Amino acid sequence: MAFSQLLLLALSVATSSLVVIASDPSSLQDFCVADLNSTVKVNGVVCRSNVSADDFFFSGLDKAGNTSNPVGSKVTAVNVVQIPGLNTLGISLARVDYAPWGINPPHTHPRASEILTVLEGTLLVGFVTSNTENRLFTKVLYKGDVFVFPVGLIHFQQNIGYVPAVALAALSSQNPGVITIGNAVFGSTPDISANILAKAFQIEEATITKIQSKF
Repeated sequence: MAFSQLLLLALSVATSSLVVIASDPSSLQDFCVADLNSTVKVNGVVCRSNVSADDFFFSGLDKAGNTSNPVGSKVTAVNVVQIPGLNTLGISLARVDYAPWGINPPHTHPRASEILTVLEGTLLVGFVTSNTENRLFTKVLYKGDVFVFPVGLIHFQQNIGYVPAVALAALSSQNPGVITIGNAVFGSTPDISANILAKAFQIEEATITKIQSKF
């Protein structure tokens, strides 16, 4: 084999060895019910041995959430905290209730993609791509419609009808997390410096301070 061929083969092997595939590891047992009282810190929650059917059960998604708040929506989460049996399974869901014209404010899930199904009402939904484009994708959804929000991207929903709306969201993590953009930027503890935010948003510091007071 010629030297050039050997070099190409070596480069091919070296390049292929750099390929990384990331995913949740396969479970080595039937389930791992979360011990929510454990102080042991792991990537997830440690298992406990005392298990019953109730560890795989949640009741209450038939009940409407209280939307009497400034944004006009309520998220009822069903993740590993509510169902310890979800631990290591990589799934969760949530019910979202919307008052007329209520919003689920722009937010991200750092550990999950989301698939949203409208059960009642009409929703305007959308997400924004990362900084290379900052492209906004929006769609009006009706009862029975489904929309996907890719992992980590800022997204939102708004009830654009005159009656309450309800949606069911499924997420690809037992603990997807949520970062509501307004809360994180303007309601952090301690506050982000008004000077920093004024420069970031290109507005007066007094305006930033006023916005921060709302959070």
